[in-house]
Amino acid sequence: MDENRFNVLRELARDGTLSQRDLSKRMGLSLGRVNYVVNALLEEGYIKANRFKNSKNKIAYMYVLTAKGVSAKIVQSYNFLQIKLEEFDRLRCEIEVLRQETGAGFHGYDKP
Repeated sequence: MDENRFNVLRELARDGTLSQRDLSKRMGLSLGRVNYVVNALLEEGYIKANRFKNSKNKIAYMYVLTAKGVSAKIVQSYNFLQIKLEEFDRLRCEIEVLRQETGAGFHGYDKP
């Protein structure tokens, strides 16, 4: 699962009533890209769409994660966390090397 699919899955888990336009704005993706990702998640069985009438008298969709979608979200969340923790450790080591190279005596986010 790519990062866009994972992020759409996360957003829909938080709020299944988001429109694709709302998802597009939240995620900084084009509406066409969001539509492609949502349709892929529907086809893969990670989400299902239920039609409902919203307060603006328009037909809208409510997206619900399926059991497969919940499971994938958990696995992907774990994998994402592992990747970010590895990045964090690499950055921490790089920062320490830079401190030693420059003789910087400051710690944390303090400015010299």
